[in-house]
Amino acid sequence: MIDGVLTKKLQKIEDNRGKVMHMITRDSPVFTTFGEIYFSSVNSGAVKAWRKHLKMTQCFAVPVGRVKLVIFDDREGSSTKGETLEMEIGEDNYCLVKIPPMLWYGFKGMSGIPALIANCTDIPHDPHEIKRSDPADMQIPYVWE
Repeated sequence: MIDGVLTKKLQKIEDNRGKVMHMITRDSPVFTTFGEIYFSSVNSGAVKAWRKHLKMTQCFAVPVGRVKLVIFDDREGSSTKGETLEMEIGEDNYCLVKIPPMLWYGFKGMSGIPALIANCTDIPHDPHEIKRSDPADMQIPYVWE
């Protein structure tokens, strides 16, 4: 695990009419404060990488489809500096992943349908607090296959 990254299994309540998929509550130890909630999709086989937020903490859940989430730690002084974490999350592994600031991350669509990512952040979107890099950037030791 990478220092500061948390995962939490989430509850799904299903019956013959459909399902309710919980994500986060304000009394959860994962929750800090509310910034915004937004949704993004990742097409099957597509890669959305790399991103690093300088201030924002993110809480991701994937209620539709499945993605490979990869996180890389290049933080100075971190006990996990240089480590890469790879996990598949989605309907069949429904969980919340909390990513603190200053970690690189990216997604790859792993299901036959577009995956839907829900993101609850602790600050509103600010284009000045994000860094972006190409998926093939060799400063991040990961190859998207």
